[in-house]
Amino acid sequence: MTSTSTPSPSAADADGTAGADVIAAEAVVQLTPRQTIQAISGLMMGMFVAILAGTVVSTALPRIIHDLGASQSSYTWVITLELLTMTATVPLWGKLADLYNNKLLVQLSLGFFVVGSVVAGLTPNIEVLLGSRVLQGLGAGGLTALVQIVMAAIIPPRELGRYSGIFGAIFASATVGGPLLGGFLVDSPLGWRACFLVGVPFVLAAIVLLQRTLKLPTVRREVKIDWWGAFLITGGVSTLLVWSSFAGSKFDWASGWSFLLVAVALAALVAAVLVERRHPEPIIPMDLFRNRTVTLSIIASALVGVAMFGGSVFLAQYFQIAQGYSPTKAGLMSLPMILGMMVASTIAGGLITKYGKWKIYLVIGSILLPIGLALFGTIDAHTSKYLLWAFMIVLGVGIGLVMQNLVLAAQNDVPARELGAATSSVSFFRSMGGTIGVSVLGAILANKVTETLNPGGASSGGSSAVPNIAELPPEARAVVENAYGAATADLFMMSVPFAVLAMIAVFFIKEKALLTTSGAERRAQEEADKLEA
Repeated sequence: MTSTSTPSPSAADADGTAGADVIAAEAVVQLTPRQTIQAISGLMMGMFVAILAGTVVSTALPRIIHDLGASQSSYTWVITLELLTMTATVPLWGKLADLYNNKLLVQLSLGFFVVGSVVAGLTPNIEVLLGSRVLQGLGAGGLTALVQIVMAAIIPPRELGRYSGIFGAIFASATVGGPLLGGFLVDSPLGWRACFLVGVPFVLAAIVLLQRTLKLPTVRREVKIDWWGAFLITGGVSTLLVWSSFAGSKFDWASGWSFLLVAVALAALVAAVLVERRHPEPIIPMDLFRNRTVTLSIIASALVGVAMFGGSVFLAQYFQIAQGYSPTKAGLMSLPMILGMMVASTIAGGLITKYGKWKIYLVIGSILLPIGLALFGTIDAHTSKYLLWAFMIVLGVGIGLVMQNLVLAAQNDVPARELGAATSSVSFFRSMGGTIGVSVLGAILANKVTETLNPGGASSGGSSAVPNIAELPPEARAVVENAYGAATADLFMMSVPFAVLAMIAVFFIKEKALLTTSGAERRAQEEADKLEA
């Protein structure tokens, strides 16, 4: 797949620095489709298991929270902690991908995922479960950044559509299979702990398979790691996300704690920008934001994250509590949305590869997103399942057309040396938007449910335990179902404005012809040009 070229130890950069800063890249040959699939086979397995692990838990969470005696706010935190850790570390993984061997980094991220999954499966209480979600978030952050970076390294943008279709099928099958498997395990004698442990053997197999099949060209050079930038970005984002999680539940939005946390977060992020502008190897290069396509893709991704994660993450809870489905049936209820995502991403990917046009799919998807969210804003505890399925198809098609193509647009418009930073930045802001959406809307849901079930009582933001609907008497059950149905509808309606803003950002993205060379080929050429300068 690759052959190593000999570095020139005396070469100098244009600015006169030593050639040690740029050591020769490995030459790259064009891969056949079969060779490409073999090269990313372990990557596909790792992604499948990682997605499966997340979707398995989504159906099992109401039972997990009930069995561990935790609260509605804990329900949100089980989701938020993984998203928070993933969000904060995505740009770090992306920068590491520009500096070190990507295969090793993927294996490391899978290793974090294995450890987190084992700890979660053996957890004795909610506190240990939350700690395990941090480890899983580290692994998820790596996969979120690295999978798309590796694909861009070995596959030209023009050909990415074809392989995005394969990944779309994997994503859909894992997302479809997860809730079904999770519901089955929760209802079986194995119980919900098996949801965390079932994927561990497959992740270990993926690590081995990656070692055997994935070979990537590596650029070896002297590097300066931006530790201060990493610390300030991680600290600022984490503080912001902690504030968005606690505000409105642990303390008021307009309170001393709110002002303090926001001030600390903004100070850290402003300091991070100053550091990033001066460091030779910034975690998030500020030059990226001079690129119109990248900037608009980042803005749209952040807004899509709020709209997509903020509402849909609570659907499994809605199906089980508001509509009274078992975990297994709740998993089945999500099939139409996943099928919409799969069909849309697969068909659009094939058409992008065939015709080279991509913006039309972004536009269509960005129009469908607010429509789907608004439709869900009309639901209640008694909404027909057929209407719910229709709404999910609309939302699923919108997500399938938008999510991956925003990354493609950014990857196609940056130099190969910035592929990792650009890819991880788009993913980072989408994850940050999603985490804020889950945190804020989750706190709002907890408050609305508490106020409905305990009018005039203490509004502790979800201090009430999540109920097991099957154990409630008929009158109490009806009240709880209506409370969760109305609150879930409100969350979706609150997500609509964010989706509309994302649509506006997409409209202003300028379409650029897709490149026909892979990231690795472009990187090798850039390094060669730099040596000749």
